[in-house]
Amino acid sequence: MINKREMGTGGEAIAADFLEKNGLKMIDMNYRNRYGEIDIVAKDTDSLVFVEVKLRKDDSAGHPLEAVDKKKQRIIRNVAAHFMYNKGYGEDTACRFDVVGIIKDGAGEPEIFWVKDAF
Repeated sequence: MINKREMGTGGEAIAADFLEKNGLKMIDMNYRNRYGEIDIVAKDTDSLVFVEVKLRKDDSAGHPLEAVDKKKQRIIRNVAAHFMYNKGYGEDTACRFDVVGIIKDGAGEPEIFWVKDAF
């Protein structure tokens, strides 16, 4: 049986591959600080993109995109601000927050839902 961390890592790899195929350049994955974690940090033209990835084996517990609530959004914003400060990005750096939801039931290709500028 696969644990949640292994599932999450697998989902992040699927999302990173999908995002790269759609023109984003990966900068960092699983960036952590005292505020929390961001799954993927990428670059899209002139914007930094902070991506939260949610993987589900089905939608019986709700769609994966619904799992990014206001509390999670606040955490991601705080982690992103810390990332930008620590990596030397100025306050004038454009950024956005995306969510990638994945439904992977084990058989066939996963369903991938990408919401740009989700919050």
